[in-house]
Amino acid sequence: MFCFSCSMFSDADRHGMFLYGCFMDGNRRTKRTVVWVENAWDKREAQKGMGHRERERLIFHIDVNSAFLSWECVYRLSQDPEALDLRTIPSAVGGDASMRHGIVLAKSPLAKKYGVTTGEPLAQARRKCPGLMVVPSRFDFYIKCSRRMMGLLEEYTPDHEKFSIDEIFLDMTETIHLFGEPLATACQIRERIKDELGFTVNIGISSNKLLAKMASDFEKPDRCHTLFPHEVPAKMWPLPIRELFFVGSAAQKKMEALGLHTIGQLAACDLELLKAHLGKRYAVLIHQYANGVDVDPVEERDPINKAYGNSVTLSRDISDYDNACQVLLSLCETVGARLRADHVLCSNVCVELRDWEFRNHSHQMTLDGPTDSTSVLYECSCRLLKDFWDMTPLRLMGVRAGKINDGSFSQISLFDDPGLVKKKEFEKTVDKIRNKYGIDSIKRASFLQKDSIVDHAASKRKHLNRREDMD
Repeated sequence: MFCFSCSMFSDADRHGMFLYGCFMDGNRRTKRTVVWVENAWDKREAQKGMGHRERERLIFHIDVNSAFLSWECVYRLSQDPEALDLRTIPSAVGGDASMRHGIVLAKSPLAKKYGVTTGEPLAQARRKCPGLMVVPSRFDFYIKCSRRMMGLLEEYTPDHEKFSIDEIFLDMTETIHLFGEPLATACQIRERIKDELGFTVNIGISSNKLLAKMASDFEKPDRCHTLFPHEVPAKMWPLPIRELFFVGSAAQKKMEALGLHTIGQLAACDLELLKAHLGKRYAVLIHQYANGVDVDPVEERDPINKAYGNSVTLSRDISDYDNACQVLLSLCETVGARLRADHVLCSNVCVELRDWEFRNHSHQMTLDGPTDSTSVLYECSCRLLKDFWDMTPLRLMGVRAGKINDGSFSQISLFDDPGLVKKKEFEKTVDKIRNKYGIDSIKRASFLQKDSIVDHAASKRKHLNRREDMD
């Protein structure tokens, strides 16, 4: 006979659980075992070994309602309790038009009723809503609000993933028994954020990240919604195809040309037909999403000191592959140079995109071997872009190199490309020239065109940290 129990333990640096198992041997003598398990994977494996059936995952997605506008209200009301609450009038937080940030970053519910949308130019928003009150952003304060929310949410589980400044996933699988029913717990979190921090959120609840995120986009603001797999046919399939996460305007047009207008129609569509029109990898991914399938784990991204990244807001939206690759080359120039300057290698590359409607997408791959080569980073980034971009116009692109390790040792392959070895030596020589004479002292010919959409080394402040290049 076997019985099982567990208890949770956590401190500032780690979390895990003690597993207590006891069983009766052949002489009916009771034996006990105690196992400390460090992480979620080991916990599940240990539980299986002790006869415990693995729990179904429980994921919460927390999304701040009109984040920048809500946080701007928190700031203004903290300074003057009698101040006008921007959420009660047609209002928006906008950027600097001179820097191509003259767009709506967040809008109030009343502004939304006039048709004002996030990401559109302020001039266009004012034409829709002549009485629109526009206030500048206060980004430093918004970051503080985000951190306060993250601190509150960490009280519920150590397993979380920050998706953006105003979104976070919580894996509640191992801790929900400490708080009660999922929906009641989500409502408690929502009320605490409103009462303690002064702004509202939507919370989506499901068994995977995709469905939890979809659920949080249901009726707003200040709501909790569920979207478990058995609810997909009734709640998700009737929605327009554009409502599905990862479907941009270009993909939408292609699918509507095939007669697909709802998520349910996409879910029922022949996969081979989708591959022929959307590309193999994107078709498989989006078909799985339409069917509510997502096995992506909730896990923290690499901390800033364990990843090297760069991103750039483009001077104009781009929707062609060649221009997008040119931007990736500029980003890889800076990322690769920083890796080489710090004598480290990366084993993972991620491409991050933000489209013209402020939708964020990313795709990553593990490399065959650690590298600091700009050429390798660029080739992999272009491959990733081709795999997952549906040609929806982009306003921001980024490249991130992760899984960093010491560059003092790397495995030597008998099949190393001699041409690649020469390229690496060439890149090191270019680094030395730029370090001595300035970043602009040597450029790739493709960046000499007058109408190039980006500089040859995006965000020079991050490129070898040369003081004269920061002025």
